[in-house]
Amino acid sequence: MQPGVRRPLQDQLQQAPACRGRPAPATRPQTRRRGRFRSTSGPGRHLAAEFAEARWIREWTGAAKQQAVEGTLRVPLQTSTWKGKLYAVPYNTNTQLLWYRKDLVPTPPRTWAEMLDMAGALARQGKPHFVEIQGAQYEGLTVWFNTLINSAGGSILNASATEPSLGPPAVRAAGIMRELANSPAADPSLSNQMEDQNRLAMESGTAAFELNYPFVYPSMKANNPELFKNFRWAPYPRVDPNRPARPTIGGIDLAVSAYARRPDLAFDAALCLRNRENQLTAALEGGLPPTLRALYDEPAFMKEYPFSAEVLAALESASVRPITPVYQNVSIAVSHTLSPPSGIKPESSVNTIREQIDDALRSEGVIP
Repeated sequence: MQPGVRRPLQDQLQQAPACRGRPAPATRPQTRRRGRFRSTSGPGRHLAAEFAEARWIREWTGAAKQQAVEGTLRVPLQTSTWKGKLYAVPYNTNTQLLWYRKDLVPTPPRTWAEMLDMAGALARQGKPHFVEIQGAQYEGLTVWFNTLINSAGGSILNASATEPSLGPPAVRAAGIMRELANSPAADPSLSNQMEDQNRLAMESGTAAFELNYPFVYPSMKANNPELFKNFRWAPYPRVDPNRPARPTIGGIDLAVSAYARRPDLAFDAALCLRNRENQLTAALEGGLPPTLRALYDEPAFMKEYPFSAEVLAALESASVRPITPVYQNVSIAVSHTLSPPSGIKPESSVNTIREQIDDALRSEGVIP
């Protein structure tokens, strides 16, 4: 799974190098995995848009906002913004790359079509050929669809998040998912696979390609040193040869509760946790890609992250999950309709998604 916060932020504040000696805030910041929002004192599954719309978190303004946005990558900031206002600050980020075996694939594919052709050729030769990707009925399936539709030049929602967009790019995205699922490239367990199952399959030697987050790199190194010698990375495959892929980002954002007794200290704590020194520490020790652009030129980070250039390029052209207060309903509509991927009927499936998203945006209908 994607790396996340493993202990309360107040504990992190005490241990963070740049924050030692400072008083712990009376009110802790809240943390949100990009695509999931959770308080340090209790669970939650909402986006910044939902918390902002409910007036549960504070807007970032003035000097705090200036510090939050200065030097921060553009796309991660989109996840923290609702109706033109900043409601959270990116702590770290994440994005998928294409991981492949160089002993099987001397030159990595640039497009989905090339990758499926290569997988088919390997299958005919009796060699490992699976394409590992998240096909289970959960948010990872929504992320796959979101990446493909954005890479095809479209989006799930319109720019104002008031109605579904979809259209031909969505049909094309759904078609690619169906094509993979019904090809020799499909892992037999595709419809039940999440990120960790993909990692394990690649490490077992049955796959030639994997679409996943950078955590798979140190895992392969530790678990299969022999296979690691041929474990390489490349940009996420394109849908169109002349249009860069737009993988959906992940990561963690920090927000301040609207009910904070000392919001000034909470804002300070959030800024401290994601400053240059602490983001570098999180990147080197926790494998979490930073959101500060300057860190991608940091020698220590470049050494630890030999794929840092590809991660940065992906982040600069990336997409985000649909930004809406009803994101969870949107995500469920997508993942439910597209599961299992082998059963996708591109045009009718997209029409079903459109109807269900339209109901969700109007607070009507029943969630599947």
